[in-house]
Amino acid sequence: MINQIQPQTAKTVVVIGAGILGVATAIWSQRAGHRVILVDREGPAAGASAGNAGLLASSAVVPVNTPDLWTKAPGMLLDPESPLFLRWSYLPRMIPWLAQFMAKATDKQARATARALYPIIGDSLADHQALAAGTGAEHYIVPTDYLYMYKDRAAYLAGGYAWDIKTSLGFHPQEVEGAALRTLEPALSDTVGFAAVVPDHGRVTDPAAYVRTLADHMVAGGGQLIKGDVQGIARENGQVTGVRVDGDLIACDRAVITAGAWSGPLARDLGLKVPLDTERGYHIELWNPSKMTNHPAMISAGAFVITPMEGRLRLAGIVELGGVEAGPSRAPFNLLRKHLARVMPDLTWEEETEWMGFRPTLPDALPVIDAVPGIAGAFVGFGHQHVGLTGGSATGRLLSQMLSGQVPNLDLTPYSLSRFGNG
Repeated sequence: MINQIQPQTAKTVVVIGAGILGVATAIWSQRAGHRVILVDREGPAAGASAGNAGLLASSAVVPVNTPDLWTKAPGMLLDPESPLFLRWSYLPRMIPWLAQFMAKATDKQARATARALYPIIGDSLADHQALAAGTGAEHYIVPTDYLYMYKDRAAYLAGGYAWDIKTSLGFHPQEVEGAALRTLEPALSDTVGFAAVVPDHGRVTDPAAYVRTLADHMVAGGGQLIKGDVQGIARENGQVTGVRVDGDLIACDRAVITAGAWSGPLARDLGLKVPLDTERGYHIELWNPSKMTNHPAMISAGAFVITPMEGRLRLAGIVELGGVEAGPSRAPFNLLRKHLARVMPDLTWEEETEWMGFRPTLPDALPVIDAVPGIAGAFVGFGHQHVGLTGGSATGRLLSQMLSGQVPNLDLTPYSLSRFGNG
């Protein structure tokens, strides 16, 4: 646990971005005795923290850019049933990022990434239970097994590379098929014939409400929540002095950038070189469905997750490379519906809603969690790609320790800004 800071050493901390990372940083910093101000253009959980799969995916340690991506990617981009899409008009702007991304698609890097992700996501259920304790948000967290679903055992064995990495980090699945699988998940059709069941995960029954309830607790505890557009971080003589919000200066001793996909301009304003881009994610929610799954389940054939939530099923997944400016594409939504029809063909529902948002991604699939070199009091925490919710609590705790002047009991080198030439 973080020790309570003495009043004379308490700092005024401005956290920029009120997704799960920002809210967790604010709560852990407040618990450490700091005065906290949380700033966001739209308020808590306005982006990916609301639209994710609602899964505390501790076992999601394997990056997208594994070695086989070299042979698979061209076909995936041309296959209308592939979960990978590209807005071709955005390709020229993305080529430098893609070059770095593909350069990391090696066995050595994939295993290094998995080992580095494990400390911030590998115990995510307990991390979030600790974050939510006493906040009123506890009931949104449900312990659960996580099911990786396949057509058959052969399809499972074809994914042996990823499972080799997962098992090396302690994720040992229970293999379930046949009648046992039908009992475990009767809502799914027999097009799903095999499940790898991984225990000790969690699901969040309403991600947006979860993050907003945490933010409300922070405010009730004396913190401030300000809606406004952050123009930059002010500093004098190499020290943070405030954050500029809608033309006003909010004085502070510490400033933390946790703005997800929108962190790039603020990082550049601090002189940082961080190759941040986005993966556009999609979800469909089916309200009051005729049946629910018992567990969150990754449907491997479509690379999407079905998660039972309060009053609805959420289908989330898809990767579209296309920046933050263009609106949603129809093809990803249509593909989610097509895959759903295969695994739950007789499902009916009363209402359907759609969402598209932006996952902040760096070429090595690891976030930056670091102090800004040369600027005392400035910190960054962003780039968690598909595991922002999962790693939110642990990352927020690390940032609160760092801004308190404590040394976390974890080697932070894999998350350093220096890996991109900063410092």
